[in-house]
Amino acid sequence: MICGKRFAHRLYLEFSSNVIAGRHGLVAVFCSFAIMFAGCGNGRDIPTDITAGEVSIVGNAFATQASTQRFLGRATFGATQEELNTLSGSDVSDWIVAEFDKPPTLILPKMIAEYRALPEGKYNLKRRRTSDLFIENAILADDQLRQRMVLALSEILVVSNQGSLTRNTLAMGHYVDTLSENAFGNFRDILTDLSYSPAMATWLTYLNNDKGDPETGRVPDENYARELLQLFSIGLNELNLDGTLKLDRHGNPVETYTNDDIIGLARVFTGMSFDVDKYNRPMRYDYTASYRDLKFFPEHHSRLEKTFLGTTIPPDTDGEKSLEIAIDTIFNHPNVAPFISKQLIQRFVTSNPEPAYVRRVAGAFEAGSYTLPDGRKIGTGQRGDMKATIAAILLDRDALQSADSTPENFGKVREPILRFLHWARTFSDGKPVAGSEMMLKLKSASTAIGQQIFNSPTVFNFFGPNYSKPGTLTSDMGLSAPELQIINDVTVVQYINFINAFIYDRSPLVKELRKFPERKHEGINANYAQQIALADDAQALIAHLDILLTGGQLDDATKAHIQELMKELPIRPQTRDEDRLLRVRVVISMIMTDPAYLVQR
Repeated sequence: MICGKRFAHRLYLEFSSNVIAGRHGLVAVFCSFAIMFAGCGNGRDIPTDITAGEVSIVGNAFATQASTQRFLGRATFGATQEELNTLSGSDVSDWIVAEFDKPPTLILPKMIAEYRALPEGKYNLKRRRTSDLFIENAILADDQLRQRMVLALSEILVVSNQGSLTRNTLAMGHYVDTLSENAFGNFRDILTDLSYSPAMATWLTYLNNDKGDPETGRVPDENYARELLQLFSIGLNELNLDGTLKLDRHGNPVETYTNDDIIGLARVFTGMSFDVDKYNRPMRYDYTASYRDLKFFPEHHSRLEKTFLGTTIPPDTDGEKSLEIAIDTIFNHPNVAPFISKQLIQRFVTSNPEPAYVRRVAGAFEAGSYTLPDGRKIGTGQRGDMKATIAAILLDRDALQSADSTPENFGKVREPILRFLHWARTFSDGKPVAGSEMMLKLKSASTAIGQQIFNSPTVFNFFGPNYSKPGTLTSDMGLSAPELQIINDVTVVQYINFINAFIYDRSPLVKELRKFPERKHEGINANYAQQIALADDAQALIAHLDILLTGGQLDDATKAHIQELMKELPIRPQTRDEDRLLRVRVVISMIMTDPAYLVQR
């Protein structure tokens, strides 16, 4: 295996080369690099309490500004310099308790107010309004861990702003706020509340899902029943607590459910419609129904026996009770803890967590409790507690290894939207994002960087948790690198163009707003004042931005390369301000396209 630092520098030269656009083989190089940071590594014997790793390891979280940036780079959308100054040297237990205590920053109330203010004849908000408001929260909201959890959950329990949901923006707002309000609650409640969600029912086609009719041959829609099991809760194969496959006596995986289970479960989700006076009445008759829980219409709900996963719901059981029994049955399946825990680890920390890491987090999920480094207990003690689960993920000894001791194959590719939000949060001027960033909305941009918030092309998200790019070292070693599913020789180059448009203040929205000086406060306006003050000293500027963006992970060769380039950008007396700003922008651009930044370790 190639030395990580030496290979990172080599790939950096690839990124900074002008001929990169013509190299169709670059993706293989990028994949080979990413694998070194993707990480590699019975029964349901549940610990009664899960405790943080060794104090010496946990203490690394906020030990220095570099370790603080690395921790917050996972747990939030990025650390500001003010946060690095404030939190470095403090107790991570205090931080995580404070995050859990913060009220959610919701988007639906804003959307409802905007809807009510629409002029006569307009009946919907802009299609991307949900993502616009979430972007604002990700950049400016104080409840950062919660907002980061919303994004992670939205990539597991997927609803997309596509199809008929483009005309039901308020339902999307309700979905996002459902994730936000439950982010630190219990996973069982997440499954229940999403099952009653108008957005989920629209997306997975069980809205107005009528009971079967043997005379016409009509059968209940099975879409949600299948995805609820396969993607949202237990997966396809039985798992040990550490996330490894259970095998039968022939060494083969054991399937978790059959098609008969899907048929039985699909009957549960019949007769659900908007909470209005009549089944299948269009939502326009009462727009508030788009952000209220669905309700069951008894005459359209299946009264047949419903058998699935070893549970039988008796005939003539009403819809509400049937759904309650179904969610209890699914939630109590032993697969839920390792299946969900591993995916959350992937979203926050590393693509291929060691089985022992998965087991510790799944144990916290099962126990509903986690003991922080300072001895305080987190969680209600009820299985599925999300506070205990996320604390176990972020404070695990594997997650908090020092940069020097982290194995080369540990970490994850930073997904494109996280790179953008990190830049915006780090350099934001702190003003509200009053206008949507058009570059994030354009279809061409979606193709370019491969990702738009709440706009996945399918229920399988932009990338699957077990994805391994064929023909790469990742694949050869049997490892997953989910984010590489949307990274190729086109998106690698287009990301550079995309992020530079913001770094250099050339995004489409900025160009548009220049026509309207009175709207100059809108959009995302970077404030580089602190960096400009360091621009005369290239070494100091690079060191500062290395900590701020990568947590001090640039290698010496890369820093020397950037410093050498600074000689080509002298600060001249007659254009001092412009030259300083250019230096800052160039260094930010080079770091944000360097492997030390693109791969979180």
